[in-house]
Amino acid sequence: MIRKLVLLALLSATAGQAFTQSQAEKPKLVVGLVVDQMRWDYLYRFAERYGNNGFKRLLREGFSCENTYINYIPTYTAIGHSSIYTGSVPAIHGITANDWINQRTGEDMYCTQDDDVVGVGTHEVEGKQSPRNLLVSTVTDQLKLASNFQSKVIGISIKDRGGILPAGHFADAAYWFESKSGDFVSSTFYMEQLPQWVTDFNKKKLADKYLKQDWKPLHKLSSYKLSIADDNVYEGKWPGEKSPTLPRKTSELMKDAGYELIKTTPAGNTITFDLAKAAIENEKLGNNPSKATDFLAVSLSATDYIGHRYSLSSVEIEDVYLRLDEELGEFFEYLDKNIGKGNYTFFLSADHGASYNSRYFMDQKGNGGYFYNRQVLSDLNTLLKDTYGADKLVRSLMNYQVHLNYAKIDSLKLDVAAVKKTIIDKLKLEDGVAYVVDLSSDNAINVPATMREQIINGYNPKRSGAIQLILEPQWYAGTPRSTGTTHGTWSGFDAHIPLVFMGWGIKPGTTNKVTHITDIAPTISSLLHIAAPNGNIGTPIVEVLDK
Repeated sequence: MIRKLVLLALLSATAGQAFTQSQAEKPKLVVGLVVDQMRWDYLYRFAERYGNNGFKRLLREGFSCENTYINYIPTYTAIGHSSIYTGSVPAIHGITANDWINQRTGEDMYCTQDDDVVGVGTHEVEGKQSPRNLLVSTVTDQLKLASNFQSKVIGISIKDRGGILPAGHFADAAYWFESKSGDFVSSTFYMEQLPQWVTDFNKKKLADKYLKQDWKPLHKLSSYKLSIADDNVYEGKWPGEKSPTLPRKTSELMKDAGYELIKTTPAGNTITFDLAKAAIENEKLGNNPSKATDFLAVSLSATDYIGHRYSLSSVEIEDVYLRLDEELGEFFEYLDKNIGKGNYTFFLSADHGASYNSRYFMDQKGNGGYFYNRQVLSDLNTLLKDTYGADKLVRSLMNYQVHLNYAKIDSLKLDVAAVKKTIIDKLKLEDGVAYVVDLSSDNAINVPATMREQIINGYNPKRSGAIQLILEPQWYAGTPRSTGTTHGTWSGFDAHIPLVFMGWGIKPGTTNKVTHITDIAPTISSLLHIAAPNGNIGTPIVEVLDK
């Protein structure tokens, strides 16, 4: 009897130990992939032409949050990347746009601008970048803290902001593309010189290689049935191009456009994946000697550049997503082989979506229009000069916000409230304007609740304008001559994004409940059993977690 009790106690202890060990397990690697400007419906729009190993595998083996929305305005790249990785919003994390005005000094500021560092691998101003303007921690920062800085974290993107902001403050490295040289570079915020493997990667001159191959459609042009005719007025041309059509002679265009051209071709995604694989191999990501979880934050920028130039209805958009589907499948295969299937967690999302070209939308007899930023700014300053006797009281009309020249207003001892009322009364009469909100007062009572929350979440008094514009659906800043597409508004075109998790700790399935961009970071934090970022306002999506 005593022997049986001892045996049961030993078995119980062993089982408890095994359970504890199982609970403590973590993925070897987390890979976050942000597809810049990817609308949610791209998961399905081209699905009949997708293979089985890319998006379809992601949806088959992963968990898709079908109704994930951005819960702030404006909807821009820097904010999206920051919000995904912080679980926070501009009101808290401070990244209010790609560019903003410091309301205290009146100085223009770029989101990752840091004049206290210099470029590594470049002497250009593009190297003077860091995450210092981000006021809160990221989930990647929290991973570094939780592992006593044993985890490796690396950010990679064509865009500086796409690599820097997700990687956070404690990253081992962030790399971005420098157009003058065609190289990936970094800054002294992270290192004093590029690792040898990055130098060797740059020596391959892959940008030259890919651009010299030209952009040929993946399939016969006649098979692109989900796109409008390739030669149309809604697409932008490169200097020297007779028509904005495929195949595109990038080998010729690069003579004038330089390496900047690769950003607006599918090869921009290809070279980003190339560097991501090189980082995994050379930094031993997913094979950390300390057994700590590593994190690779990748952002694909070419989809955004292509959308901006060619519009949502273009053959170019269909082609880049068909190619991305193939490359995603190849990347999964690479991860399976080098990290091991079931040993990594992967998630895909987007920083924002995009609108249809308004001219195209109206040509199809839809309602829409353009908000003439420059003309409205000029008209406002003329009105204010006539009213108050002072010129240029409005410094800028950017990010759908009015930025006041506070220094001049103060020097003239003008009533700020009166100046703002004059502006608001004028803007309310502009075509395409749905609401005008004084951001320093509670006058948004008549604004629908969802928009009101977006306005509040997007407002940071030190970096945002004084007055918020809400345009009617399918209206955005531009002119009838504007080609391609853009984003930045509250509309579902811009705010509805994909969110799919796959791999270690993820339960396959879908949910149609509303989730938000701010829920991504706390979900990953819960998965890894680490503290959420310090500015987090999101909620873990518990349905995703296989617990």
